[in-house]
Amino acid sequence: MKDYRNLRRILGEQGKWPQLYMFKFIVPNQFGKVDKVVSMLPENGEITFNHTKSMRHVGITCKAVMKHPDEVIKITQEITAIEGVIDL
Repeated sequence: MKDYRNLRRILGEQGKWPQLYMFKFIVPNQFGKVDKVVSMLPENGEITFNHTKSMRHVGITCKAVMKHPDEVIKITQEITAIEGVIDL
């Protein structure tokens, strides 16, 4: 499992929360993984998609107002636990 202490420190130094955060993931375009990732993102988020030319992967970006850095970490950990998903 990836260590998120550095991300938590960086987010904590970015000022007052809540604030807008941008999640970015690369997701294999297979077996419903894109739908699963989207379902795990914040409901209040603005989601955009960018497919690779080969259509093998989908870039997913979600901009959402998050209340606390720990929320960001929790969502990122859950999504990156899906096989093949990469966070940026």
